[in-house]
Amino acid sequence: RLSRVMANTLQTLIKDSSKVYVMGHRYSDLDAVGAAIGVCCICRLSGVKYHVIVDENTSAAKPLIDKLKAVPEYRNAFASPQDAVIHADGKTLLVVVDTNRPEQVEEQDLLDACNRVAVIDHHRVAATYIHNAALGFIEPYASSACELLTEIIQELVDINSILKCEAEALLSGILLDTKNFTIRTGERTFDAGAYLRRAGADTAEVK
Repeated sequence: RLSRVMANTLQTLIKDSSKVYVMGHRYSDLDAVGAAIGVCCICRLSGVKYHVIVDENTSAAKPLIDKLKAVPEYRNAFASPQDAVIHADGKTLLVVVDTNRPEQVEEQDLLDACNRVAVIDHHRVAATYIHNAALGFIEPYASSACELLTEIIQELVDINSILKCEAEALLSGILLDTKNFTIRTGERTFDAGAYLRRAGADTAEVK
């Protein structure tokens, strides 16, 4: 499966990094933040520093961000775009989720500042897509970026190592983009949802 190849490539990139920044699109939503948390889960279990780059003032996922900040592993995981640009170095990996267009990302200056970039997205490739990415996992058949990240995590992570908040963050993105599993769903979407339930996601909490 393609997700296995992408998972191994992503893990190699992460392990070869001094730190990993993850960002979605501007005015981020549950799918962008949830997918970012999926990347952080892999970083956490690989022993690599991780930060989600998000403008909390414009994010529609603020309730999820606040919930994550209450968990020790994510207390200091969120960083402003301005801070990230200052601290990026040659070994920084930037993972862009839930968009493949440079003009849509949370912070274009950060994209320009990082020479190691991975893109994981479920939208069709735009005319202006991010070029020169070391990894591009762009699958328009998928319901959400969180579905793709869940498939990657299944290849790399022991299910018992996933934190409840990580499973719920990923499930929230799938639920948002499929309107509670009613649109754009396939067998893989339901598989991802079932996996996250087994990993401890509480559907009532997610709703």
